Amino acid sequence: MEFTKTLIKGKLVKRYKRFFVDIKVNKQTIVAHCPNTGSMKGLLNVNNEVWISKNDDPKRKLKYTLEIIKVKKNLVGVNTHFANKIVHHGLSNNLINELNNAQNIKPEVFFNKKTRFDFLVEKNNQKSFIEVKNVTLFRENKISEFPDAITSRGSRHLKTLIDAIKKGYKCYIIFLVQIQGIEYFKIAKDIDKEYYQNYLIAKKAGVNFLAYRCEISPKEIKVEKKIKIIDE
Repeated sequence: MEFTKTLIKGKLVKRYKRFFVDIKVNKQTIVAHCPNTGSMKGLLNVNNEVWISKNDDPKRKLKYTLEIIKVKKNLVGVNTHFANKIVHHGLSNNLINELNNAQNIKPEVFFNKKTRFDFLVEKNNQKSFIEVKNVTLFRENKISEFPDAITSRGSRHLKTLIDAIKKGYKCYIIFLVQIQGIEYFKIAKDIDKEYYQNYLIAKKAGVNFLAYRCEISPKEIKVEKKIKIIDE
């Protein structure tokens, strides 16, 4: 996924009210939209280098959007709205080995009245549901983690994927690691023990868990390589 315009470099001042961030660009402080509803744990230190995009649409209240933060020399993509676009590009260009050569890729497909998954992929008469989880947390060297806060919605998705397996679908969760240089992924069970327990149940039931790292730059973000999932 390429950025359509050149990103603007600045420094983080603070995040507040969840959806707002103050960014210092040169000697001016501007207010930007924060497109990430998560805790963004470990990313919000003052003076972290950031990159923001600008949109001149007069209907927008905020012209700027936070896109990338640099933490511990690693670029981190924080715009969760891009996660599905990045995965769709990966699926369409055979960058996700387990789902290569898909014959049909449908985004945002309902499984039941209450739940829709990010993608339904069809290949050789096999239908597969895919749920994407955006990953921005890393606390140890080269190990990414999810979730960064308690996620009851994430646990519901795991349980519903098990139901989908019982109805003949293959099911995948892709942990999209938008962090440069990461080599491993694990569930942050100290943050959400229930999600970890449901992860183990879903894995035993046949849900496929994949972790893919992104290549990140101020020009584009795309799927780069598969990384190992550590079970503890």
